[in-house]
This record gives sequence, C-alpha cells and structure tokens, in this order.
Amino acid sequence: MRTPEAPARVARAESLDQEGRGVARVDGKAIFISGALPGELVEYSPYQRKPTYELAQAVRVLEPSPARVDPRCVHFGVCGGCSHQHMEPRAQVAAKQRVLEDALARIGRVQPQQWLAPIHGPDWEYRHRARLSVRYVHKKARLLLGFHERRSSFVADMHACEVLPARISALIEPLRQLIDGLSIRERVPQVEVAVGDAVDVLVLRILEPLAPADEGRLREFADRHGICFFLQRRGPDSAEPFHPPAAPALRYRLPDFDLAVGFSPTDFTQVNHEVNRVLVRRAVALLDPRPGERVADMFCGLGNFSLAIARRGARVLGIEGNARLTARARDNAVLNGLGALCEFAEADLFSFAAADWNRIAPFDGVLIDPPRDGAVELVKSLAGAPPARIVYVSCSPATLARDAAVLVHVHGYRLASAGVVNMFPHTSHVESMALFER
Repeated sequence: MRTPEAPARVARAESLDQEGRGVARVDGKAIFISGALPGELVEYSPYQRKPTYELAQAVRVLEPSPARVDPRCVHFGVCGGCSHQHMEPRAQVAAKQRVLEDALARIGRVQPQQWLAPIHGPDWEYRHRARLSVRYVHKKARLLLGFHERRSSFVADMHACEVLPARISALIEPLRQLIDGLSIRERVPQVEVAVGDAVDVLVLRILEPLAPADEGRLREFADRHGICFFLQRRGPDSAEPFHPPAAPALRYRLPDFDLAVGFSPTDFTQVNHEVNRVLVRRAVALLDPRPGERVADMFCGLGNFSLAIARRGARVLGIEGNARLTARARDNAVLNGLGALCEFAEADLFSFAAADWNRIAPFDGVLIDPPRDGAVELVKSLAGAPPARIVYVSCSPATLARDAAVLVHVHGYRLASAGVVNMFPHTSHVESMALFER
C-alpha cells in the first residue's frame, strides 16, 4: 500500500462505517480510518480532506481491539480484494449486523419484529467466482496478475489468494508465467475464474487472436492442471470453450432441493456456493410456498430461487432483465424436470410500473433479489395487488432500507424479520434478507 504523505495523527475509532472503516471524531470532524477497528487508538494519516470529514489510513495501532487478528494473506494491505482480514471473523459478522440495523432504522425508519440468526459459512477458500486483472509493466519488465490494489487502478503483484479455493490459488503463479509467455501478453487484460462442481474454468479476455504456438501452450496448461479454458474476444456473451473440447458443463448443486443449476462462466452467480445453499434454504422457508400457489421471482437470474420454489410445488413466474439469463433459467427448469411449473419472462424491472404489475398479478408470494440499486420502482408498483408475503434478498443495506420504507409506510406491510448473510467474508460487503408480511 502507498502510505499517505500527510503527517500521522492520533485518534480513537468509535465504530465502523458501511465501508468497514473505523470512524473517529477529531475537533468535530468525522475521520474515516481504513484499518482501524472500534475502540482502537491509532495513528492515522489522511489521504483526502473535506470540510466536514477526512479519509485516512491507519499507520500504527497504539491500543489494539480484542477483535484484531493477524491477517492470513501476505498480500493484505496492498490487494484490494479483502479489507477485513485484521478482524476476527465473528466480529466481522457482528459489524455487518450493526450496519444493517443502522440502515433500517436511519434510512427506512423500520425495525424487524425478529432478527434472524446471521448466515455464514467458510471464512477461507469460499470464492468460486473472481475476475483477475492482467497487466504487463514495462518499467518492471514483469507481467502482473491479481486483483487491483486498494484504492488504485494498479494491479497487485499476487502469488496466492486465501479466499480462492486452494487449487485455484495455486494456479496464480503458473498462470502468470503462461500469459507472460504468450505472443499477445499485452493484449490479455483479464482472467475470469468460474468454479463448478465438476470443472474449473478460466476465461481469458483476449484483444487479439492467439498465435498457433499460444494455442498449444494453453492446451498443454489446461491438460496439466485439469482446468478448462474459455476465450472471450468481445463482451461476456462472446466467451466460448477453447480446451478441452469435451469439458463437463458448469453447474452448482442445491442439495436441499435436489437441483443442479447450470451456468456460463460469465453469467452472474453467487460467489459463495456454501452460503448460497443456506441462503436459498432460508429464503424458501420464509416465503413458505405451497403446492398450487403462484409466486413471482423478480430479478430471477438463472433460476437460483425459482427452481427451489417450484420444487416445493408452487407455480413460478421468474422475471429478469437479461435475456441470456432468462434463457438459462428456462434451460435449468427443463434440466431439473420443472418446466411445467416455471415460466420466465424478460422485463426491465428498474422501470416497472403499476400497470406492468397488475398485468401479471396476483401472486401469493414474491421474492425480490435486485442488484445494488435496489427495486424501488418495483415495490412502488405492488399497491394494486399486494402479495401476502415478500422475501427481499439484498446486497445493499441502504437500498433495502429505502425500499422497506415504501413497503411498510406506504403499502402497509410489517417487517417480520431480517438478518445478514456473510456472502463475502473479510470484505465490507453486506448481504441481507428480509421478510415482509401483510
């Protein structure tokens, strides 16, 4: 990490903000200190000053928190992939719970009737999806492969990654050497990692065609390390298998529902397969779909929740804005023998209006799993035919709280329960789930 040049100062962190930074107050100004934990007295050095706040980096811990631990990764502090390895894992979950509590109370002016137990899984080797950057640096005469450095567009010079499966982490250095030996090494900007139950896929983004010798090197690497290479020449939809020619299909399993979910290596899927299994199990339990009921799965993706709901006997309409994912969801329904219970449609849910909702309603239950922008237009549209139960899965406490305010204060729902999901250990990312009932 590049140490800020401003002289170090001393402050005591009082809490954590939504980005996982320690929050201190100095002369009435809020100081957001990366690397500081609540209760710690630290020396800090500002790197950005504003009239009412400063952004800073902890440069020395004078009085450590009991929750402080030694980071496991040698690249921690430089690599931007993790921000909380210095914090004990259970304390990380507790901090994320407080972020959710604060967002619901402050932004949504709501409080759940029950707090759900946090969902968490393995702290290490959990990441089954990743996008690694590649850059050849002439000044260093070295090709770099890794995540971006913290607060920087530079690529971290990584040799291993503790949150990737060990077999994928072990490939970082051999893969760097492979790309460094290609004739187009300066035209390979990224490598995407996708881990399935039966195959590990590496997607090379290439801006120029491979030479025949390059192709031979990729084939030999794939055979030696037991992986499958895809090549992506343009956008994500252009990714196609390269070698081996008959690799197993990418799939992950949801054993509680006897489901196999197929996906492409550039499709959106949850990065943490073990936590996703628990996430789906809890979502379905909260929604409680019954045979004969009609359920909507909004932002359904490739059917992660839709298929599990249908397995309980309900009829499901899944709606997604990405045509490629909608087609994948249909294929997955057929793959699992659920084609008769599942219907999928494409629509822009960010501009969904009451007329759109009334055209497809009524539903007994609705599951909403939007991206970080949330689903405010969708939840506004429900007034004409409100479902009895809504399960909202969120990757942003702020937008969940905003949308919860509409559901509770405008539509008359009660926030029955809510809780955090630690999908990304060692990061400040807060995934959560909430149940709304009428």
